[in-house]
Amino acid sequence: MVAVMKSLLSPGALEAIERECAKYPPAWRRSAVMAALRIAQDELGWLSRETMDFVAGLLGMRPIEVYEVAMFYVMYDLKPVGKHKINVCTNISCMLCGSGEIVAHLESKLGIRLGETTPDGRFTLKEVECLAACGGAPMMQIGGTYYENLTPARVDEILAGLD
Repeated sequence: MVAVMKSLLSPGALEAIERECAKYPPAWRRSAVMAALRIAQDELGWLSRETMDFVAGLLGMRPIEVYEVAMFYVMYDLKPVGKHKINVCTNISCMLCGSGEIVAHLESKLGIRLGETTPDGRFTLKEVECLAACGGAPMMQIGGTYYENLTPARVDEILAGLD
């Protein structure tokens, strides 16, 4: 089973997970579950059941315990996503500043609804809770980049600039 598990992630990803685990006492290795899921998702693009089972094995957890974490937090993707995952904040500050208009514009422009991926696999549109950029509401995140003070015209510029 170890050989199969090691083939799921690259040696670099496994080393990164081990570095995260080392931040905790050995008896608390499972505390690295969120970091391990992030590392696995960064490498594989999303978290399949097989990936979550793999993480559970690495951390000495029951698979259900890993599923609970992955299903609770919005930053984990439990199905494949597009090349560009667009996270639109719809929490109170963004909502009051027009995130509904931004979501409607994105849905219309991309031809998909929240939680869907374009047929060409280029974009996934996802609703997320607060991304801690309330002062720049409404905002969205694509990859590791935050885009604040959005308008429909600014959204069009951003999308046009993506490869």
